[in-house]
Amino acid sequence: MQRADALNPTIWPMPGQHPASGAAPELSVLDERDEWQVFSTPNAAVPGQWESIVAFEGMHCAACAVTLEQLLGAVPGVLRVEVSAAGQRGRVLWDEQATRPSRWMQALAGSGYRALPVHDLESGRRRQAESRRMLWRLGVAGVSMMQVMMYAWPAYIAPGAITPDIGQLLRWAQWVLSLPVMLFSCRPFFSSAWRDLRARRIGMDVPVALGVLITFVVSSLGTFEPEGAFGHQVYFDSLTMFVFFLLAGRWLELRLRDRSAGALEALMHRLPETVERLQPDGQWQRVAARRVRPGDLLRVLPGTAFPADGEIVQGDTRVDEALLTGESRALARGPGEAVIAGSHNLSAAVQVRATAVGAQTRYAQIVGLMEQAASDKPDLARLADRIARPFLLAVLLIAALAGAWWWPVDPARALMVVVAVLVVTCPCALSLATPAAMLASAAALARRGVLVRRLQAIEALAQVDTVVFDKTGTLTSEAFALARVDTRVGLGQAQALALAAQLARCSLHPVSRALVAAAGVEGGAAAAREVREVAGQGLSGLVTDGDGRMLPCRLGSASFCALESDAAGPPQGPVCHLADENGWLASFRFEEALRPDARAVVGALHAQNLEIRLLSGDREASVQRMAAAAGIGLAAGDCTPDGKLRALQRLQQQGRRSAMVGDGLNDGPVLAAAHVSFAFGRAVPLAQARSDFVVLDARLMSIAWARAQALRTLRVVRQNLAWALLYNLAALPLAVLGYMPAWAAGLGMAASSLLVVANALRLNREPVAVVEQP
Repeated sequence: MQRADALNPTIWPMPGQHPASGAAPELSVLDERDEWQVFSTPNAAVPGQWESIVAFEGMHCAACAVTLEQLLGAVPGVLRVEVSAAGQRGRVLWDEQATRPSRWMQALAGSGYRALPVHDLESGRRRQAESRRMLWRLGVAGVSMMQVMMYAWPAYIAPGAITPDIGQLLRWAQWVLSLPVMLFSCRPFFSSAWRDLRARRIGMDVPVALGVLITFVVSSLGTFEPEGAFGHQVYFDSLTMFVFFLLAGRWLELRLRDRSAGALEALMHRLPETVERLQPDGQWQRVAARRVRPGDLLRVLPGTAFPADGEIVQGDTRVDEALLTGESRALARGPGEAVIAGSHNLSAAVQVRATAVGAQTRYAQIVGLMEQAASDKPDLARLADRIARPFLLAVLLIAALAGAWWWPVDPARALMVVVAVLVVTCPCALSLATPAAMLASAAALARRGVLVRRLQAIEALAQVDTVVFDKTGTLTSEAFALARVDTRVGLGQAQALALAAQLARCSLHPVSRALVAAAGVEGGAAAAREVREVAGQGLSGLVTDGDGRMLPCRLGSASFCALESDAAGPPQGPVCHLADENGWLASFRFEEALRPDARAVVGALHAQNLEIRLLSGDREASVQRMAAAAGIGLAAGDCTPDGKLRALQRLQQQGRRSAMVGDGLNDGPVLAAAHVSFAFGRAVPLAQARSDFVVLDARLMSIAWARAQALRTLRVVRQNLAWALLYNLAALPLAVLGYMPAWAAGLGMAASSLLVVANALRLNREPVAVVEQP
């Protein structure tokens, strides 16, 4: 089945097979490259490999996550699968030469699970429908519970006053009222358990379903054969009560998860589905937003979002970029100014020339980071997943031994002890302890303008003892002002700026951007050719002089330009040089300043007992001056990227755990080598950042806040794990000894999971106070 609005209906078939072979027709459309690129990114290291982010329906526990990983991992062409139980999302690495999305999604058919692209617009509606079904099941269980308790109550308060025939009638009434609970409310438990048993695996619903079934069978035997081996004792009140408690816990947990999923989908669905594009005949035609290509001219109406990164060609408006840049005020934009995908056009219709679309936009990179975080699985969560299945097997064994021990005493009591053990020890709380806290913390960080690429990085950040800052564009302001130009005799300042700007246009370094800004119209429209950039050193290439001749030039440090020393004494700020084949042409000196909150963030990090260091490629004198102004005692200048990496490795050899904060331009190796890293600055292409955290706004204090949040997250994770373990250790003996009825077991299981999730949600609500050291 193909989409009716597809402009390019080309299907990319697998070798010798149509992608829809063996797949549901509604899935085959995902085998179009344009479709799978919406929820997949190519593996830069291996051509032909893709990493897809998908959401899963039908899962609710760690055992489900393990099952999904096994089912998808068995599909030929699927290389790696990682599923998060808390986020109900997963990452699938697959090879397009061997499989297609429709094939590995279809592998879940009949398993009770369903994989969906994270951009699927119907996912919110399906979650609402699932929530309504769960609410109906909860309502039926609640009404039945109250009615059964009404008929069971006389047996508790006046057992001798009830005649046998009235007692039997009350038991029959309880049995009838329990049928809707068994046939309707318990259906999720039974279907999930049956699915797991058919696949010869143990899931968390298996002990629950066994407990419910045993209770109903024992109570039914007591109703139909009151003189039988199990006597006339019935437990319909316990049955309906613990089913109600379990469903209440599931429903509340589902609502809490929907809150997080809905927030992510609000961001993912921020782009419009369609947009007006100018056709070759001069007419505006509405097309699917995914069909927009760089260079297209688009008309964006007020009240809608920009579908691509671009430049305004005609019209003036105001835009809201708060979600993407942290700027809370509406910004004025006019012809020649840039707009970003996902920002909202507030005032007037404008015409925009698309410059970046799809995965190349800043919006897509931000969404990608959030999706990656939502599907990531921390090490502690992986440990809980590995423990969950053996723990379930141990629970079944303990329940069987407890039943065998009690059987000679009282068969009916023995079976109810088995039920209590099965229900009370379900490891749901243990499985949710870590991922629930990590996801809540990642959401709180995102609202503060800090995107988390790996959930594991939150734990790593809490363990660091050293923070290493880069200087230019990180500790100092990204924008420089040209303070002085020294030139060779016979070369004017405007000419020197024009030559340097041709090379500077090919770099994102803050000094290069300052040169381009200073050149202005003097820089002309000429562009350098054969440009090569050496990270941390400078650029080389061919530039056009005033006579139209091509000259080989270098722009950068004194050593890169083969100069012995600066021509005008020691620099007080950043300086770069321009040289040709004959030597020095010009020197450009800039003024730089600390960010407004640089000293405050250093004080806040010191208050967290962290050692602060500064490593920079700039001159030693400039680095020391800025370090003193920021309150940093340990600083080193004249560091190449390799030098920074060696300095960081020396710290690691001393046993220190470091966090690196850089601008992401020439700090790739050191960002990747640090225990945890921050890419700082809006100008950094997010797709190229090798960091664990990306700071979207211009506030250095976000780093201190992130560290404080990480410490708090780790405390909550420890609290959750401690509670889950203590609860199981305390409840299991009570259940085995027969002191815990089935309804109390169900209440304890539901309450433990809710307590873990509610404790994690505190990370999402309460602000973290960052203390600054005086």
